[in-house]
Amino acid sequence: MHQVPGRPAVRIDASTAALVFVVLLVLTWFVPGGPRSAPALGVAVGLAAAQAGSLLWIRRRPEWAVLVAALAGVGLELLSPHLGWLGLVNVPLTYLARLRPPRVSLWALGLLLVPTPWKGLTAGWRDMLIAMAGLGLAWAWGELLRGRAVRRRDERLRIVADERARIARELHDVVAHNVSMIALQAGAAEDVFDIRPDRARESLVAIQAAAREALGELRVLLTDMRPDGAVDPAGPQPGLGQLDALVDTLRAAGLRVAVRREGTASALPGGVDLSAYRIVQESLTNTLRHARASRAEVTVRYAPTAVNVEITDDGAGGGSPVIDGTTGGHGIVGMRERARLLGGTLDAGPLPDGGFRVRAHLPVEVSC
Repeated sequence: MHQVPGRPAVRIDASTAALVFVVLLVLTWFVPGGPRSAPALGVAVGLAAAQAGSLLWIRRRPEWAVLVAALAGVGLELLSPHLGWLGLVNVPLTYLARLRPPRVSLWALGLLLVPTPWKGLTAGWRDMLIAMAGLGLAWAWGELLRGRAVRRRDERLRIVADERARIARELHDVVAHNVSMIALQAGAAEDVFDIRPDRARESLVAIQAAAREALGELRVLLTDMRPDGAVDPAGPQPGLGQLDALVDTLRAAGLRVAVRREGTASALPGGVDLSAYRIVQESLTNTLRHARASRAEVTVRYAPTAVNVEITDDGAGGGSPVIDGTTGGHGIVGMRERARLLGGTLDAGPLPDGGFRVRAHLPVEVSC
């Protein structure tokens, strides 16, 4: 599977390619012994464009892009021996080492090192050693970046796995509560089935509603998560009904928090109610610990088919490691996973005028 670069990566690659092209043109013109006739200069410009242009598609075909860059570098080496070993092939090599594991990138490094004795024959042993050192440093830098990216990816996967297990344990209590309610209502219906059929009918309606909610929660558990079997201490799971108590705790810790509710509050499915509370809790905790904020605002919007929560603050926000979800804690990665498992979405990022905002959309309709 080929990597499809996002917009930031495309901009970085385009900027790097433009810089490489300009540097090659400047070096071609000013380095002694370079091409001076119009045809030779035209060929040099074309080769420089080919080597720089390989960076525009190197994320999709890194091996082929490095091959094109190396062949263009051979032409540049022949036209201008003092330009540098194979032009600026070090840059595509760094990309390759960043995108591919050592079992691939080391082959490319070896193939580029094999002809370096030619540099010793044409320019001297110092230039040969510089060429070899340049290739080695380019590969090492790319491998360093690759290792860092792998560690960040593994950390994100760990956060997602931890959050799934945490959600599973919490939803276990929600499902258990619904199943217990079904058992109680069924017993009540049996007791009054003959003498109070209207009361029995009410119990059956309650059983149906509880069964639908329990089935929805079970669908989340069985389809998307793998609980680790740990059991949280007994006790009711929190929900938006406990939001004021949560806010009071954070106010006592020094964070000014305002709460706004819009729409008509209605009974939410247990998993949705719990997740909405956890998202608010996580966001405000991050704000207090990491964002250096003095004020935050929580908005809860109730709609017939969804509940939306929005948390904003006036702090630094975006630079926090927990906010980024790259080191420790659950952060945005965990909150986004929590929303996704319920069929919702979560967006988070810095505000244009400063501060940070987290917005979550959680559907309340459960399909069985």
